[in-house]
Amino acid sequence: MSQAAAPHTYEIKSASLPLVSFLLKTPDTSALQADMTRRLGPTPGFFDNDPVVIDLSVLEDPNQQLDLPSVCLMLRTHQMLPVAVRGANEHQLTNARKAGLFEASDLSIQTPAAPSVETLVQEVIREVEVVREVQTGSGAAMVIDKPLRSGQHVYAKGRDLIVLAMVNPGAEIMADGHIHVYAPLRGKAIAGARGDEQARIFTSCLEAELLSIAGTYRTSGDSPLPADVAGKAAQISLQGDKLVMLAL
Repeated sequence: MSQAAAPHTYEIKSASLPLVSFLLKTPDTSALQADMTRRLGPTPGFFDNDPVVIDLSVLEDPNQQLDLPSVCLMLRTHQMLPVAVRGANEHQLTNARKAGLFEASDLSIQTPAAPSVETLVQEVIREVEVVREVQTGSGAAMVIDKPLRSGQHVYAKGRDLIVLAMVNPGAEIMADGHIHVYAPLRGKAIAGARGDEQARIFTSCLEAELLSIAGTYRTSGDSPLPADVAGKAAQISLQGDKLVMLAL
């Protein structure tokens, strides 16, 4: 068989890749490590080797102190896979290439619209039955109607989460949008998991071990719940850098 007639063993085609943008605001890797541990420590396994572009467009680093290989290592520790860099100067770009990152200078970072039912990705659910979806103002919410035991984890990716049964101590519920619990909330509740500061948590009985909105969190070990909301119907919102709890 001639070389010209030999079948091709591969093809090269264009492809699109969904990326998580990691907007870096400081060259201080010690401060970065502490903040990542504080914000991501309560949610191990939240990322599942999601590809990440490191955005340096707002970083001020006049002394060229940024250690990009260390930043990449921190991201990998939290199951993020750094693949590209954007907004880098020449010095940073040289280090980025040494770290195995490509330049994504023409990448536009957009806030995704609420997904439709047809485009929703399968959520991470362990031992929990999703009974149905209901339409809300922000799209289709995930609905759970069985109690969640210690060690169980539910994540409503790209939407709200509605739980109609008890969330026991040691269980964890997470949503990119709002969380509604129409039963005692005694485990961990993490709303706005991908940074939505407008997300809220609602429950008919607040007894949570951990509450978190957009990375700001409070644990029961930090301080007791306020008397006016402990064991009562309440809503939790993020105001500035504080979680505010109000009785309903």
